[in-house]
Amino acid sequence: MPDYLDDLRLAHVLADAADAVTMDRFKALDLKVETKPDMTPVSEADKAAEELIRGQLQRARPRDAVLGEEYGIEGSGPRRWVIDPIDGTKNYVRGVPVWATLISLMEAGEGGFHPVVGVVSAPALSRRWWAARGHGAFTGRNLTAASRIHVSGVGKLADASFAYSSLSGWEEQRRLGGFLELTRQVWRTRAYGDFWPYMMVAEGAVDMCAEPELSLWDMAANAIIVTEAGGSFTGLDGQPGPHSGNAAASNGLLHDELLGYLNPRG
Repeated sequence: MPDYLDDLRLAHVLADAADAVTMDRFKALDLKVETKPDMTPVSEADKAAEELIRGQLQRARPRDAVLGEEYGIEGSGPRRWVIDPIDGTKNYVRGVPVWATLISLMEAGEGGFHPVVGVVSAPALSRRWWAARGHGAFTGRNLTAASRIHVSGVGKLADASFAYSSLSGWEEQRRLGGFLELTRQVWRTRAYGDFWPYMMVAEGAVDMCAEPELSLWDMAANAIIVTEAGGSFTGLDGQPGPHSGNAAASNGLLHDELLGYLNPRG
């Protein structure tokens, strides 16, 4: 079985380059921000970071395809890099430090493409997380200064910490009733949002999290990190992986209960 460690090292190099670009423009008074057709913001830093990553991948992995939030899909084949140059752009443009570059390598296999490498780099928080299939999940400043991470062992909802993004999406999907009931059953709730709750699930600081509407580039890196940390990452439909258009992540022990509350009941 491939060990993917060369790809993981490359993903760190890509993240280092992206961090330099994004941090250089973070809180810049002349930062240029546009509104995309879907009414979400995109900054010049989003575009510059993705362009840089694509350029480096073209030189280092010319046969691999690349899918990014800002510039779509390029290339084909059994290996595909998936990039979100800035996950949390709304935070980024307002000066909130909770944002990250998400880089994942997905490989074709039974049932479609599956993430085999993931790096989540949050330079304004001075944090980075990563994983490669079969090698576990880690956090640290770099590959040589890292600590292995693992999900929590909390097995009861009454003892669990649940993280989410916002309320509006749950209401739009008619899942708000179950969502609110879940918040009443758990020990603690916090709306951290974006990549961060998934990383805290992987670290064992939070026990479960969910979002009602996402794109593949929002989830691919998070999915491999959570699962390599011993957790579960599925869509709200229970399908493993990052392809369902939404996500539920947990320590595994609470996953069935999490999905039960977040799916509409007859």
